[in-house]
Amino acid sequence: MTTMVRRALLSVWDKTGLVPFAERLVAQGVELVSTGGTSRALKEAGLPVTDVSDVTKFPEIMDGRVKTLHPGIHGGLLADLSKDEHKAALQAHGIGPIGLVVCNLYPFENAVESGAGAADLVETIDVGGPSMTRAAAKNFAHVAIVVDPADYDAVAAALEAGGTDLALRRRLAAKAFARLSAYDATIAAWMDETTRDDDVAIDHKVWAAFGGKRVAEMRYGENPHQSAAFYRATGGGGIASARIVQGKALSYNNVADGDAALSAVADFKDEVAAVIVKHANPCGIAIGSSLAEAYERARMCDPVSAFGGVIALSRPLDKDTAEKIAAIFTEVVIAPGATDEALAVVAAKPNVRLLLVDALPELSGTMVHTVGGGFLLQSKDDGFVPRSAMTVATKRQPTVAEWADLAFAWRAVKHIKSNAILYARGQATVGVGAGQMSRVDSARIAAWKAAEAAKTAGDAETWTKGSVAASDAFFPFADGLETIVAAGATAVIQPGGSRRDDEVIAAADAAGIAMVMTGMRHFRH
Repeated sequence: MTTMVRRALLSVWDKTGLVPFAERLVAQGVELVSTGGTSRALKEAGLPVTDVSDVTKFPEIMDGRVKTLHPGIHGGLLADLSKDEHKAALQAHGIGPIGLVVCNLYPFENAVESGAGAADLVETIDVGGPSMTRAAAKNFAHVAIVVDPADYDAVAAALEAGGTDLALRRRLAAKAFARLSAYDATIAAWMDETTRDDDVAIDHKVWAAFGGKRVAEMRYGENPHQSAAFYRATGGGGIASARIVQGKALSYNNVADGDAALSAVADFKDEVAAVIVKHANPCGIAIGSSLAEAYERARMCDPVSAFGGVIALSRPLDKDTAEKIAAIFTEVVIAPGATDEALAVVAAKPNVRLLLVDALPELSGTMVHTVGGGFLLQSKDDGFVPRSAMTVATKRQPTVAEWADLAFAWRAVKHIKSNAILYARGQATVGVGAGQMSRVDSARIAAWKAAEAAKTAGDAETWTKGSVAASDAFFPFADGLETIVAAGATAVIQPGGSRRDDEVIAAADAAGIAMVMTGMRHFRH
């Protein structure tokens, strides 16, 4: 069903493209009704405009909080013109139908990101705009609602061709409801943030709301037959706030791996650290006296997997580190800044995607995982365990050097998919076993990778000899620990809590190694 538009209501904050669009409406004989700043902008352009107050016979009041909330407006928006009684009501009350609404909302999201105070934010919560938008979208059978200037051309072209059709109006209504949902989700999140009890990590509300704006359409998703797009939440930070300095557009997998790398390096924000991720798992994490050293130590953990990897750094990218990174094929580099010299080095590798962030992400917050028909929401794994809360379960105490490596390994292992076993030495990973169904297999794979890396480096001795090991969860049997002992590790850190802890501890004592229990698990799925 094609609908001619005789009257349009325009009330926008973002006036991009407004005047040219309104000129096309007027050329089609459409009467313009408008409010406040929108009305002024149209009048200044020489266009005929009827003020909303002339329609409602009531002035704007309360600093503009109340202007369009009136039957003279909403009756024109909500009238079902297929019903005689609705048309009769319009006539009886002198209300003219409105066939087109152009409305975008007060920029609450922008105000949040600018750090505005609570009083200013409250005044930026739009009421009239969402009300008009919702009314028009509900009545899409007769009214077209435009919330995005990107749709001006399509709507104007439809009117110039004779009117808006039902498919277009329904598509515009769906977009409007999505916009309202994202807008309200941002407000709800801010309200929750400012009212939450500080003693509660996450208050799981009865209703959960999430919203975001599309920032990019991907060529495809995880695989070429899957479609994908990237959305940014208001004030989200992290990978969604990164600026692409150079390189091709990010792929779905680039974003996923970049998020994993950035989250991992954030756990080492107080040190000079580098993380290399491949297929969502770190294949190298290291601390160094310089950024270049940290990167090189991370790369040497698994130089084969580092090829084509995603790198996150805890310090601004410098020339020396950039030169080392540029020496092999790298997909993405993420850092909190970069020197001009580093930018020049990376520029010689145009396929490298360089992303800069203002700050490393916070470890706290929430995570959402979609499932069929719903989603799971949980707090991030920010589980720091101070040494004073750890228990040495074995007869032998860790040495000072082992304690340092155990603390490093415990922070690193939580970023590896379960079942996870990690070997570390000198504040660097030397072997990573990830995502295996058996913890024993993870321990074996990590030891094998360490041996292969040592061969690549020309070392005759495997790098797990004299290392420490971290397990993301307890050992259900002693066989996993025995595999670690056979690899040459001298100390282990694990949560504990198995029914067979006594057997595992006895195996550690028999091997003469130290074992520390944290009481905290780091499953990652």
